[in-house]
Amino acid sequence: METLLSQKFTAYIGIDWADTKHDVCLQVGGETQRHFSVIDHTPQSIDRWAKSMFERYGAPIAIALELNKGPLVAALQKYEFFCLFPINPSTLARHRKTFVGSGAKDDPSDAQWALELLLTHPLRFPQLMPQSPAMRILASLTEHRRALVDERVKVSNRLICTLKQYYPLALELFGNHDTVVFCDFLMRWPTLEHIKRSRQSTFLKFFNEHNARHAQLNQTRWEIITKAMPLTQDPGVIRPSQLYATALASQLKGLISTIKDFDREIEETANTLADYPIFKALPGAGQHLAPRLMVAFGEQRDRFSDANAMQRYAGIAPVTQRSGKKKVVHWRYQCSTFLRQTFVEWAAHSITQSTWAEAYYRQQRAKGCSYQAALRALAFKWIRIVYQCWKTSTVYDEMAYLQALTRRRSTLVEAPMEVVTG
Repeated sequence: METLLSQKFTAYIGIDWADTKHDVCLQVGGETQRHFSVIDHTPQSIDRWAKSMFERYGAPIAIALELNKGPLVAALQKYEFFCLFPINPSTLARHRKTFVGSGAKDDPSDAQWALELLLTHPLRFPQLMPQSPAMRILASLTEHRRALVDERVKVSNRLICTLKQYYPLALELFGNHDTVVFCDFLMRWPTLEHIKRSRQSTFLKFFNEHNARHAQLNQTRWEIITKAMPLTQDPGVIRPSQLYATALASQLKGLISTIKDFDREIEETANTLADYPIFKALPGAGQHLAPRLMVAFGEQRDRFSDANAMQRYAGIAPVTQRSGKKKVVHWRYQCSTFLRQTFVEWAAHSITQSTWAEAYYRQQRAKGCSYQAALRALAFKWIRIVYQCWKTSTVYDEMAYLQALTRRRSTLVEAPMEVVTG
């Protein structure tokens, strides 16, 4: 990746961003004096400022800022004469604390600290190189989908908790409590009294309309309803809970529908990218994790110097701290939780789809590793494999990898290979 030393700039700028305005610290190339200014956070103000910078100093202009995505980054990326260098906010905060013992903080000074970091340590901050529009769309889609899934879980849990207080029968009738048929059932029959007044023909028709045509199961459900007793008859509990449960069911149904829309959009976008077959073929990746893995690696093959860089970026590589005779190894805190979650979830799914992955996981557990530690160890190993596939644009072949392990006399394939080759 390009750094500040890769090219010369006509000017160097540090920006401290905010919701309504942005403080700017500018230093012209070849000079030491710094100038401060403020930009309003409006498209017009940012455009006027950007064009004035180009008219005054030409190109290229280096900009150090605390984020690698967001409205300001999107606004500045429109201008080809700007080269953006993201700086981690925690790095900037520690740098400030090093030289400002009092802990004083001000937006103009933060802009200056960002500029100073970029000029003092040019090799530490690679230039932000935007990927293709399709890849950036996919990155946002996968993150938003995950946020919606988390929200679906929260709403579903609140709904279950509410039903336990006045209408536990609804939970008994359904095995899955985050489906459209479950939500529609609650909105149609929000209390035991409502379902008791319903006819059997109406009840069965409802399930048929929702493609739940299991005659024996539906008959069993109806028999449970006819024998059911209310948990409580207190209107002070039933009426408020009914309204709340109905509202939650409506929200849950909307989330389920929206997530399906995201799934379709993600699949369509992913299929337009050339690398998708590489990640789609990975054992256990599936429709949901394959796009997230592809986004994690990206399109730029020079983005990571080696597999270790990718392991650190993903938050899978542990951190070692040594001081004298003391050595402590712990997991990485400064990383994207979403990114690490992607690899750990995929490692869990790969156990049932890959022979060697299952063997490796069982070895880690036999060593005394916890479930999560074993998954992280497996994800660590998987990243090295996928990195090589990604660098060479090669689709992963389970059988070829098992044969390679056999040639190296790996313990991961001694027992399984008898089944595979026999």
